[in-house]
Amino acid sequence: MGPIKQYLTFVKPYRWMIVWTILIGIIKFSIPLATPLMLKFAIDDIINAESIDTAEKLTRLAYLLGAGAFLFVILRPPVEYYRQYFAQYVGNKVLFDIRSTLFVHIQKLSLKFYSNQRVGEIISRVIHDVEQTKSFVMVGLMNVWLDTATIIIAFAIMFWMDPLLALLSIVMFPFYGFAIKFFYGRLRSLTRDRSQALAEVQGHLHERVQGISVIRGFALEDHEEKQFAKRNDNFLARALDHTRWNAKTFAVINTVTDIAPLLVLGFATYRVIEGQLTVGELAAFVAFMERLYSPLRRLVNSSTTLTQSIASMDRVFEFANERYDVTDKAGAKQVEELSGRVTFDNVSFQYNDDESEVLKGLSLDVNPGETIALVGMSGGGKSTLISLIPRFYDVTEGRLLVDGIDVRDVQARSLRDQIGIVQQDNILFSDSVKENIKMGNPDATDEEVIQAAISANAHEFITELSDGYDTKVGERGVKLSGGQKQRVAIARVFLKNPPMLILDEATSALDLESEHLIQDALEKLAKHRTTFIVAHRLSTITHADRIVLVANGEIREQGTHSQLMTKRGEYFKLFSVQQLEPV
Repeated sequence: MGPIKQYLTFVKPYRWMIVWTILIGIIKFSIPLATPLMLKFAIDDIINAESIDTAEKLTRLAYLLGAGAFLFVILRPPVEYYRQYFAQYVGNKVLFDIRSTLFVHIQKLSLKFYSNQRVGEIISRVIHDVEQTKSFVMVGLMNVWLDTATIIIAFAIMFWMDPLLALLSIVMFPFYGFAIKFFYGRLRSLTRDRSQALAEVQGHLHERVQGISVIRGFALEDHEEKQFAKRNDNFLARALDHTRWNAKTFAVINTVTDIAPLLVLGFATYRVIEGQLTVGELAAFVAFMERLYSPLRRLVNSSTTLTQSIASMDRVFEFANERYDVTDKAGAKQVEELSGRVTFDNVSFQYNDDESEVLKGLSLDVNPGETIALVGMSGGGKSTLISLIPRFYDVTEGRLLVDGIDVRDVQARSLRDQIGIVQQDNILFSDSVKENIKMGNPDATDEEVIQAAISANAHEFITELSDGYDTKVGERGVKLSGGQKQRVAIARVFLKNPPMLILDEATSALDLESEHLIQDALEKLAKHRTTFIVAHRLSTITHADRIVLVANGEIREQGTHSQLMTKRGEYFKLFSVQQLEPV
């Protein structure tokens, strides 16, 4: 399905309102067509009417002005209001529906997609490009038809007045059509290039704003100015290419549309001199030429606007049609409540087809309520392993079973409802502490939020904040320390109360006091739950029921801390290197 057809699926619910808006618009654009006729009447039937006296002329003038006042003062304002209101209403509703659909789409796209895309570019498509498509509704589905109707009505009146002059007035139309076809094919491509260049600027800017502390810390301001200038210059070049072609388009097309009024003026004046046309008819015809070619020029503008709109539409639906890497099968079951048994059955995984395997034929059986610590050197596959459990990715080969059911046979969302995750860098949203905790359960009461915070050893520091639980934490929780952010993240998992738990480097890079508080909270959280812990600091996982050492995508060792230390294998070496226990 092409982008225009896809777009029309969003327009379809409002089709009758669009029809109503067009009908009102035809009335709105038809009213000014009375002006040339009024001008003809004023010249031929009032000013140059020698057969009537002054009193009769003034009477006719009063009637003429009364009719004009009715049309332009009483009828046109409400018509103008409702035409604008309905047009904007439909346009904004369509954009609302598209953005809502894209936001749902954004939440379904896999982590693999986001690892290859810049956030700023995605935002550019959802905000800037979607906004640009509004012109398709306002112009393509409304104004184009209104301008076309105005041209037809104006031409019909002109043909009624003088068929020969009317035909002369449209003699340049074929040249106009040829110019449109020639220029606007390339304009769509140039518009798309410009939009992509703008998205790159926005993506780069988004990253740099997020990483401003790194830029300041390494005194990279001058370097980053050059990096930004490079992308900004690229956008300028694309914008100027677009502008040059657009300027050529307008120069040629406006020249074409300006020739016809000159032809009509010359021929009509000749006919007045020959006595074949009245002065009033000449004035009316010249005025009608403006009514004929003004909408034609608007159609030129509309063509430019529509070209830009369709180019943005291409980008919007290119993103909207991005396929999901993780999808639910038809008839996938909903997970109600897990006991927590997890089985990796000869699991292999690779992120992309052209990359090597991250996990290689890995098998592991985890009992309900068991705490499993995954250790090993960075890049060994630990984080990948736990990412398969909530189906952030699907296995490439083998099976991953939860309670004996292949996770690909259950609804991913219902599976994730049963899992609580605490990461090294937990994302907090720029909302209140309470709202961030309630992400674990949006329907929780304030009392339940407080109890979760107490369990996470977070209540004390929260009550000391300026507004307590209503304190805004800033973007990504910037107003809180690392330890405080972790405890808020743990509190929301307490509030969720899931049967399975994943702790991914949850205590790394924290001061000793924070680590103690968080470790205590995590031990409480892990009780009676199947828990997977990924840790570099081995002192934090010695209590685990089983420690699994993963290296190069394979399980090398597993057992309790004491068993592995006695074995004096790879785990023993890692533990000794960290100097946490004498050799």
